[in-house]
Amino acid sequence: MNKPPSRRKKVIPGASKEPKPAADSVKENTFEQDNPASATITVTAVEIRELTEEEQSLRLHLERRVERAFLEAGQALMELRDRRLYRSTHRTFEEYCRDRFNYSRDAAYLKISATVVYENLQKFLPTIGRQIPMPTNERQLRFLAKAELEPAVQADVWQQAVEQAGNKIP
Repeated sequence: MNKPPSRRKKVIPGASKEPKPAADSVKENTFEQDNPASATITVTAVEIRELTEEEQSLRLHLERRVERAFLEAGQALMELRDRRLYRSTHRTFEEYCRDRFNYSRDAAYLKISATVVYENLQKFLPTIGRQIPMPTNERQLRFLAKAELEPAVQADVWQQAVEQAGNKIP
């Protein structure tokens, strides 16, 4: 298969400050519809500045918040359930989760279980001398949540999984 030569035009910022009139675009589009193999594509180059130290710090902070989002969601669901804060609008926690968050019963309880496991890992993982990566989403903790292991055993299993994954999150 032979490809026709590219007819792309590169637009370099600062080379032409005049925007292309809309009428020319219409002519190009009409021509492109007649002969798509000879379409002209305009590419705009954009200069991307490096992040400042403050921006890098903010990015790291926000990434950690995103990673912990499942934990915060699970903690909130647990409190809503335990304090029955859904009772003014729904008869059951399951109905509330389905109507308010579009979570099935299983999804809501898995988030809560994953939160409990995460909190157990925080308590029982050894932190002296080394940093063991913590889970970043609920799915990574599902197998521990479903296994219903003792908290200290959950920490041991997680530590072994991290080691088998090359000291990365499994």
